[in-house]
Amino acid sequence: MKYKVYLSGEIHTDWREEIMQQTKVLNLEIEFHSPVTNHKKSDDCGVEIMGQESNKFWHDHKGAKLNAIRTKKGIDDADIVVIRFGDRYKQWNAAFDAGYAAAKNKSMIIMHGEETQHALKEIDSAASAVVQRPEQVVEIFKYLFTEE
Repeated sequence: MKYKVYLSGEIHTDWREEIMQQTKVLNLEIEFHSPVTNHKKSDDCGVEIMGQESNKFWHDHKGAKLNAIRTKKGIDDADIVVIRFGDRYKQWNAAFDAGYAAAKNKSMIIMHGEETQHALKEIDSAASAVVQRPEQVVEIFKYLFTEE
């Protein structure tokens, strides 16, 4: 059986690639999906497709609406949602994704460092697992998806 995993959250590091490469080496049957991770493309998609906006609010609103289509579909279809909170930026989108996944009763693996432990305690309490590194996510997948 092929599992579907949605990789949400922080887009400024290569954590997604690490997880995908390591699971490929282990021959785990996982189909990965994620948001658009090119920051500029994600921010500007709405105005590039539907027309420019002079007001930044409406510029962001158009992009957020388009990105939500992909995010909702990815989370809705996922067996597991992995959400990474980085340490450089406040990822409000990741918090929203966690809330949406929790409302959909999705199994969540939350990944963040100790410095955000207190700020994310409510999100952590809704998760099936809380980890700090991509290799821990891979170990969870190995445990879940192999009979060893």
